[in-house]
Amino acid sequence: MKLIAQVKLQPTKEQANALKRTLGLANEACNYLSERAWETKILGQYALHRLAYHDTRKRFPAVSSQIVVRCIARVADAYKLDRKAKRAFKPLSAIPYDERILRWYTDRQVISIWAVDGRIKNLSYLCGERQRQLLKFQQGQSDLILRHGEFYLHAVCNVEEPDPIEPEGILGIDLGIVNLATDSDGESYSGEAIERNRRILAHRRRNLQRKGTKSAKRKLKQISGKQANFQRNTNHTISKRLVQKAQDTNRAIAVENLTGIRQRTTFRRKQRARHANWSFYQLEAFLAYKCQLVGVRLIEVDPRNTSCTCPVCGCIDKANRRTQAQFSCTSCGYSANADVNAARNISWRGQCQLAKRSDDQGLGSCVRDKLPALAGNS
Repeated sequence: MKLIAQVKLQPTKEQANALKRTLGLANEACNYLSERAWETKILGQYALHRLAYHDTRKRFPAVSSQIVVRCIARVADAYKLDRKAKRAFKPLSAIPYDERILRWYTDRQVISIWAVDGRIKNLSYLCGERQRQLLKFQQGQSDLILRHGEFYLHAVCNVEEPDPIEPEGILGIDLGIVNLATDSDGESYSGEAIERNRRILAHRRRNLQRKGTKSAKRKLKQISGKQANFQRNTNHTISKRLVQKAQDTNRAIAVENLTGIRQRTTFRRKQRARHANWSFYQLEAFLAYKCQLVGVRLIEVDPRNTSCTCPVCGCIDKANRRTQAQFSCTSCGYSANADVNAARNISWRGQCQLAKRSDDQGLGSCVRDKLPALAGNS
């Protein structure tokens, strides 16, 4: 399993200038290679290498041969994503390093890295304990990144995966707007602080965009990424707690398959911004890799009618969802918190999928077997 370890470099002023010039020259080389590739329509890595390697070395003599090789691979990878337009690279965008031009010394927490003025040796870096453990499995290339005036290295680490654990149950997870996540045990993973922060950031950004002055644009630039950082940290926290809970109770995790949900659903005008204001795909991605890292199974289930299905009598009716927070069955009178009810339905469907995989039972018999157990748990 491949994970990314991010470390912050601690260069001197002269070393920082050398790294910045290295980024600039490497991206100039990438733009030159992209121009050659676009003109000749030679977009594959090895064909482009034969075409432009020597010309690039002559045109940019300060750039080492291995940096040129990495630039060729980078341009070829960019054209794999889209061959309909010429690819352009920003002057200070990230460039890749491999083991020939970057050496890690994790015992001393320093690196040796190539730059235009010569190799920089004993360049120290900062990282947390998790990154320090990941770097023991560092393998392949690392990306040198300049972000807000600070240099970072993103290193690819190939971590061994444990064997999947045979689960003794299913922890269902319902994702929502008011409560970001609710599990089938009845625990919610959001709160007033998260909602308040989300509203403040969205409101501030909207007002600055409407104002449109130079000072407003400067402020927008200052707070850029704040919403994304807040979402990423919150999604990491929620996914970590969910996976830890499933691991401690020896259960698998079941979530809804929300692929294409925005195209399949419609919302009132007032709800659109709020619906699009959180990255649930990122939360599911964090859940997936954290489950894989500890051997917890992750099951995706059909999301249809999970919020309006009664787990006692099986009645499916939109009227069952009386309010956002309240579920009350029109057939048997069963009532519960709407998010918890949806999470239990997701857990039930996960159990059906797991049983069907293990002993090839039909879905109908699985439904009949599981309904009473879930009704008793509620």
